Parts: sequence; structure tokens; C-alpha cells
Amino acid sequence: MSTVELSFKLNGREVSLSVAPDTLLVDLLREGLGLTGTKAGCREGECGACTVLLDGTPMNSCLLPAVKAQGREVTTIEGLEKTDGSLEPLQEAFMGEGAAQCGFCTPAMILTATALLKNNPDPDEGEIRHALSGVICRCTGYRKIVQAVQTAAKARS
Repeated sequence: MSTVELSFKLNGREVSLSVAPDTLLVDLLREGLGLTGTKAGCREGECGACTVLLDGTPMNSCLLPAVKAQGREVTTIEGLEKTDGSLEPLQEAFMGEGAAQCGFCTPAMILTATALLKNNPDPDEGEIRHALSGVICRCTGYRKIVQAVQTAAKARS
């Protein structure tokens, strides 16, 4: 099978590699690059577990051909780690509020909330719920997740 050259910024670092034209971004991240924080859930764009930030916007990586990342910036949950290894306030808030149970949706929730707080530093509960509506959590009922986002928003202000 033929391959195409792909170059993009991944978690702040330039990446160049060859991929099959039909490779999905979720598969490139998980299998090709070992970034398993991005989860492959439904593979139909319904659960949101595969969410990454593409130029700062939450996207379902299970629906996105990897070649669409050409020249763009992709951020995964691994990209939120600070250089000193400490956690972002949003990650701390998720831990502090007990907002993760099984943890499968947590990377996608945190990335989606990261984009929300960047664009809206003081969202109300409805705005948080709306922003997170693309990521399904089957464990928590969202109450603690919403609280974690509110806590992080307060910590940032």
C-alpha cells in the first residue's frame, strides 16, 4: 500500500512520518505513536472518548483521517503534562472532585474542558454541560465532572 508524508505539531513537538492514506488519527496516535491516553471507543464519533484538540478545537480522532492533521497542531492528554511533571489545574480538579471513575472518558473530558476554559474562562453549569455533551461518561452522571470544571475555572481566575 502506498504511504503519504505527514508533518504536524503533536503536543508541542514537530512530528514527521509516513502513513497509509486511510489511517485514522486515533490509530496513528495509539498504535503508531504510543499515545494511549486517546481512547478508541465506538469508532463512530458517538462516544467522544477519542477526543483530541486539533488547533485547540475538540475533535473525534476516530473520524479524522490522520492526513487532515497535516500542518496543524494536535494535543492529546499527554500534551497537557507540564515540563516539571505537575498536573494542570483542570487535572488537579478532576482528581480533587473525584470526577473520574473508570477513567475511560477522562482524557476526552479534560481536553474538551481545556478548550472550553480557554474560550470561556468562567462558564456556567449549562455552558459546561453543553461543551461536554460530545463525550459520554457511563459512570459518573456528570455532576462531579461539572464540579471539577467549575473548580478549575475558579482556580484560574
